[in-house]
Amino acid sequence: MLRRIRLALAAFFFVGVTLLLLDFTGWAHHWLAWMAQIQFLPAVLALNVVVVVTLLLLTLIFGRIYCSVICPLGVMQDIMAWIGRKVGRKKLPYSYSPEKRWLRWGVLGVFVALLLSGLTAMASLIAPYSSYGRIAAHLLAPIYRWCNNGLALLAERAESYAFYETDVWLKSMPTLLIALATFLLLFVLAWRGGRSYCNTICPVGTLLGFLSRYSLFKVRIDESKCNRCGLCGKKCKASCIDSPHHAIDYSRCVACMNCIGHCKHGAISLKYGWSPSAHRPDRPSAATSSPDDAAPDKGRRSFLTATALIATTATIDAQQKKVDGGLAVVEDKVAPHRSMPILPPGAFSARHFAQHCTACQLCVSACPNGVLRPSSDLARLMQPEASYERGYCRPECTRCADVCPTDAIRPITREEKSSTRIGHAIWVRKNCIPLTDGVACGNCARHCPTGAIQMVPSDAADEHSMRIPVVNTERCIGCGACENLCPARPFSAIYVEGHERQSTY
Repeated sequence: MLRRIRLALAAFFFVGVTLLLLDFTGWAHHWLAWMAQIQFLPAVLALNVVVVVTLLLLTLIFGRIYCSVICPLGVMQDIMAWIGRKVGRKKLPYSYSPEKRWLRWGVLGVFVALLLSGLTAMASLIAPYSSYGRIAAHLLAPIYRWCNNGLALLAERAESYAFYETDVWLKSMPTLLIALATFLLLFVLAWRGGRSYCNTICPVGTLLGFLSRYSLFKVRIDESKCNRCGLCGKKCKASCIDSPHHAIDYSRCVACMNCIGHCKHGAISLKYGWSPSAHRPDRPSAATSSPDDAAPDKGRRSFLTATALIATTATIDAQQKKVDGGLAVVEDKVAPHRSMPILPPGAFSARHFAQHCTACQLCVSACPNGVLRPSSDLARLMQPEASYERGYCRPECTRCADVCPTDAIRPITREEKSSTRIGHAIWVRKNCIPLTDGVACGNCARHCPTGAIQMVPSDAADEHSMRIPVVNTERCIGCGACENLCPARPFSAIYVEGHERQSTY
């Protein structure tokens, strides 16, 4: 019964968080935004004391329930392990392995140091919620949207508007590669060792594992009923049950209840009792070690090596080329070089944003205008920034601020956004069509929502000369309407430079 309850809750949270990262209509965020806010690292960065204290108390009472029920990356590993058992036909796939304490605490120490130094983007490489966010947003979301577009095509032929087509495009090649590498390495580790990542790499798992040693309710083995069949250890996805010695490493137990559900003699149960050191084998004997212990180590080394190699190549931008039919080839816009990135409205300042953003990709997935995409800059790797090749930041849209679980993008009203300066427009004379082609334009001035652009004669002495734009930087909010709608190709004749600190007028 306990195992079934755990599976039902885990499925509920996993589906909910996944829908948050895949949904592009906004309905999932309206109902399920709280699921992102109760994730451990976002709650810590948002200084959400209620959520953090609740999760810690939950761990002190029931053990690592967070890891087995709430964390989407943990549940995804369970799904991967289940697939591995079905495909590999290994009904008893696991065996006890000793704790790699030096690795667990070493990774946690590096993780905390990165957070304290403000390098949250680097820390997010191993953060569980952020890792799953990248996998869902860059690997699962395209499949989800292609399926939606197929349904939209069928609905259109049936003269129905129940579905509408949405763009599927590559937002960031470095982030895609990191998400793919993370997914593959997790799959290998889960296939071979169940929760190897959770109990060796994950910093949240290490922290909660320390507290779970003191939990009030623990899985206990009744030695009088146990016949030493070893089934509990072979079903333990955390590899923390030393069945020959009736010992359990509670710092690695994820409270999955597999051992209770599969014990045929009723020798294992969840019992009340505070005992921090009971059944915790710190140094198992050589007889209890398995020859397969080297496999998780090899997988972990591969994970760290692959992550380092990918991170060093993360400054390569993905440039898209697309042609449109008709009478001539139409070039896509190319992103200009910006000395300061454009942060989402509500980010407050570059420092605040860098310290609080977990690069979970939730705002990138939710942006309806194709403005936000992950950064390729190594210092801000995978954290969102705005670029206006596919759309512009509409003043009436506050979706990114609505979904951010860490307050890296603080809540902002439509009225506040309309007067928040996230950047300012800069005119590039050599690209402007009235001067290069001798054709009147004025697109930038016509579409500026704040009236910050005026068209003036290019020759002050000739009132009838071609008109060129002049930007009033005090009125410009950096929305990017001018840059996006400028007909110049491949570089716009006007582009937006970001502000290190956002302000209002």
